[in-house]
Amino acid sequence: MSSQTVARGESGRKGIAELAGKYLTFALGDEEYGISILKVREIIGLMEITAVPQTPSYVKGVINLRGRVIPVLELRIKFGMPTQKYTERTCIIVVEVGAAAGTLQLGMLVDSVSEVLNISAEEIEPPPSFGSLDVDTGAILGMAKIKGEVKILLDVNSIVGKGLLEKFNAA
Repeated sequence: MSSQTVARGESGRKGIAELAGKYLTFALGDEEYGISILKVREIIGLMEITAVPQTPSYVKGVINLRGRVIPVLELRIKFGMPTQKYTERTCIIVVEVGAAAGTLQLGMLVDSVSEVLNISAEEIEPPPSFGSLDVDTGAILGMAKIKGEVKILLDVNSIVGKGLLEKFNAA
């Protein structure tokens, strides 16, 4: 093995080590996802969402949360999953994302919230490589292997997308 290969492997592991920490896990269909607990502001039950014209299909609309207007993204649509009826477990995770003009709060509509997990670096693998397939894994920080199950760790800022952040920040 060349020293260049070793150096690349060590720096990759160093990046993974930085991902270790507490994650709020949630479900979309049969899949479990996790986002850094440091990005989560609160979890609220489903409430009235007002549609906003001329927004991407995954922008469900906005909510009025204690006098603040917060955009809500439907993650099922964002991830190309079929929509389903909302249940008593459907909820909105309010997160804080970084934008050019500071931070922005927005809601992510999910099927259910699971738990908060403390995930160690040893439990995290880098995002999978799909070879020559054109698969966008930009929003995936890593894959956590916990008790025989895989949880997909997500980058909240990448989920939202720079263009959408600027659009809502300008409003």
